Amino acid sequence: MAAAEQEGTTRRRAPRVDAVRNREAIMDVAAEVLAEQGTAVDVREIARRAGVGMGTIYRHFPKKEDLVRTVLHRDFSKWAESARRAAIDAEEPWAALTDFYQQALTGYARHRAIMENSALTWSDPDLEGLEQLRLVIEQLCARAHAAELLRPGVTTDDLLLLLVSLGHVVQFTDQCRPQMWNRLLHISLDGLRADHRAPLPAE
Repeated sequence: MAAAEQEGTTRRRAPRVDAVRNREAIMDVAAEVLAEQGTAVDVREIARRAGVGMGTIYRHFPKKEDLVRTVLHRDFSKWAESARRAAIDAEEPWAALTDFYQQALTGYARHRAIMENSALTWSDPDLEGLEQLRLVIEQLCARAHAAELLRPGVTTDDLLLLLVSLGHVVQFTDQCRPQMWNRLLHISLDGLRADHRAPLPAE
């Protein structure tokens, strides 16, 4: 009797294991496709690469938006954490700020959908991920101001919007001039230094 019950339990659990594997495979493939093509990707392309039918995708993610949001939340969190670690590893405040932008924009260059989603978070602050990123930038901003290395008047919002703006540069120049963003980053960071003391324009 016990053996029969165990066998029945195993049979009932097997589909759940397969379902988890299918879900993870779909998300992994979706991450690759979203990085390449952005959020306009056709779900049929994800299904084809994952080797599953459309029905399987819709069982896990009833709408395309559900899949995109779930994958981007996971990838955005990994990206933000990587940028945060780069900032922590740099003990000097200015190096921390510089390393954060370098790491973040390198991530932009590798993931088109993250750039698109980050731009959306500026107009829709309720989207997941923005607060995580804002907290990192807020800490970097405070450290640089405390060390009197950052231009007076520069705010967290300034630094966040600069990141979003340079993210667009990454995408616009990726094919023709892939390192143009790095040049503009250096120009922008130079303008943020404390020796530029002229009052900033009002918002």
